[in-house]
Amino acid sequence: MTGDTPNDHPETGGELRVEIEPFGPEPEQVERLTRELLEHQEVRGLLGGASYRLLSVDLHPPADKGEAPELPEAVGATFYDYTNNRAIFVRGPLDDPARATVREAAAQPLPNREEFQAAVELVARDDELGPALRDGALLPYRPMPPLIEVELPHGRVERTLAVGLLPAERGRHPGHQIVGANMITGSVERYDGNAPATARAVEATCGAPPDAGQATTSKGVAGQAWVSVFQGGTRLWRFLAVRPSASSGTWGSGVELRYVDYRDRRVLYQAHLPVLNVLYDGNACGPYRDWQYEEGMLDASGTGVAPGFLLCPSPAKTILDTGSDVGTFLGVAVYLQGQEAVLVSEMQAGWYRYVSEWRLHADGTIRPRFGFDATQSSCVCVRHHHHAYWRLDFDIETPSGNRVREYNDPPIVAGTHWHTKAYEAMRLRAAKRRWRVENTASGRGYTIVPGGNDGTASGDAYAKGDLWFLRYHPTEIDDAPIAGTEIQIDKYRSPVSEPIAGQDVVVWYGAHFTHDVTGPPVDHMVGPSLVPHDW
Repeated sequence: MTGDTPNDHPETGGELRVEIEPFGPEPEQVERLTRELLEHQEVRGLLGGASYRLLSVDLHPPADKGEAPELPEAVGATFYDYTNNRAIFVRGPLDDPARATVREAAAQPLPNREEFQAAVELVARDDELGPALRDGALLPYRPMPPLIEVELPHGRVERTLAVGLLPAERGRHPGHQIVGANMITGSVERYDGNAPATARAVEATCGAPPDAGQATTSKGVAGQAWVSVFQGGTRLWRFLAVRPSASSGTWGSGVELRYVDYRDRRVLYQAHLPVLNVLYDGNACGPYRDWQYEEGMLDASGTGVAPGFLLCPSPAKTILDTGSDVGTFLGVAVYLQGQEAVLVSEMQAGWYRYVSEWRLHADGTIRPRFGFDATQSSCVCVRHHHHAYWRLDFDIETPSGNRVREYNDPPIVAGTHWHTKAYEAMRLRAAKRRWRVENTASGRGYTIVPGGNDGTASGDAYAKGDLWFLRYHPTEIDDAPIAGTEIQIDKYRSPVSEPIAGQDVVVWYGAHFTHDVTGPPVDHMVGPSLVPHDW
């Protein structure tokens, strides 16, 4: 499908157009494979006669890099067995689900919207809260944390979803509170201070209008497509785009780009945002590790060109543009704006609303962007700090034979502004400091220019760092498993940092945004610019 929006800029080569081609698997294929996993003999033995729910699906791409993309090699499904209070994890080859492996655990996977609705229905049966919830005096919303994990004396946790209840009119009884819907016992749990320990529920709330309650996606809803951007007869860009619900990593990673070529030369093998967290002043709430796979509605119209992809004749609008939680489309909106091709999606995690965006310019510049907002809650009133970490797997022309150089003014290495990073390292941003990933043979590369709104981790023990330069390993997609919520990729360069000069290099780029509703208005988008050098 070709974009038909005029973008005539003679000074940069003329009108752009976009072509989008679906790349499987189709959602129907994933649904069929999931049903086949459920029919697996061992799964039927574990879930037979039990009350259970499918929470999420995982699509597992091939472990090793390839010259061209391949369909996922395996599909996984996560079920929760309420009868026996346990999670069931199933993973099977895409071509033969009967060979699936099955394991059970006392883990607490993240809930999806359908499970949250079941929790709301449970609260609606409560003698005290039910009448107010049913007649609209209380409005349910998804709070943070999504689960309340209180360990019982025998060491197990009964699956309990947090349900926020916001009065439709301020001052009405019952007031604002966050309760626990125990999915095992069917009881409703209340907490001192009207909220669990890491949350807050008082009369004062801040943020956009309340959660609109519209549909969202669960993890594993399929959708990826080839995107090509042309100027005249020249193909400028070609890459594989993946919608957030199908993105990689334990918590997803927003709109993900793979096999990114500019003017038929490889720039990136993979570009995504697998780590996202937030810390509140004084630990008034949280801290939280958020997820980046649950798509929320954005305001967009156009032509559906692939599952989860909409080609739009005009810019799509997110909550940052409209101030509203109401939208018309789930997935990735693609449109042209000036000399840029733009891909954008809106995501949800509890009361947070996040915007994942990529801007690819005709001149070769890539601008990854991430935005922050929230619907009404009491925690949003408290000053807090979001930290977003992109993982940029550069393959400048080739996977290996890349290096990282750093620019400093004044120099920190005698006699030169630029020096090569020999080993894995973490670096902080500083005035005029920038970095370049380049091919050692050709000298072509991309310069990483920090965004003016990206902050710094200097002096911030929670934020940890601004950039990391690591040697590529296929298992280092995110930092799972973790203890705590702060980023934990330093473990990948210990106890000994690996050499990275002339190797396959991965750059992690962190941006740090402070949300303070009492302060002056600020730009809620962060992100660097990736600028071609000698291309």
